[in-house]
Amino acid sequence: QVQLVESGGGSVQAGVSLRLSCAVSGRTFKNYPMGWFRQAPGKEREFVAAISRGGSVTNYAASVKDRFTISRDDTKNTMYLQMNSLRPEDTAVYYCALGGLFAGVTLNQGSYNFWGQGTQVTVPS
Repeated sequence: QVQLVESGGGSVQAGVSLRLSCAVSGRTFKNYPMGWFRQAPGKEREFVAAISRGGSVTNYAASVKDRFTISRDDTKNTMYLQMNSLRPEDTAVYYCALGGLFAGVTLNQGSYNFWGQGTQVTVPS
């Protein structure tokens, strides 16, 4: 059975950094593209970042580009999201997601088959 477990969320002041982790079990991690999404209160879930199998290709939402970095460690079956210069508008529940087997990197939520339970990130204004 597939499990995705996020960790690393918290409440931090604007301008500081956090690193989220997503540990995956139940699948051969290296064979899947991965993504991060977030959902702010009262808003729909939105794309944040995605990474290809092997990690050579990454995509970012315009709102986080140059502040956030997605990466993966296939030896640890874990994906990361380094978030720098956090802003109040980054406040949301962050979800990691597992894409299709041998699929390409994608921003489309519908292409992700398994999701974690989410981790809260709060940046007070």
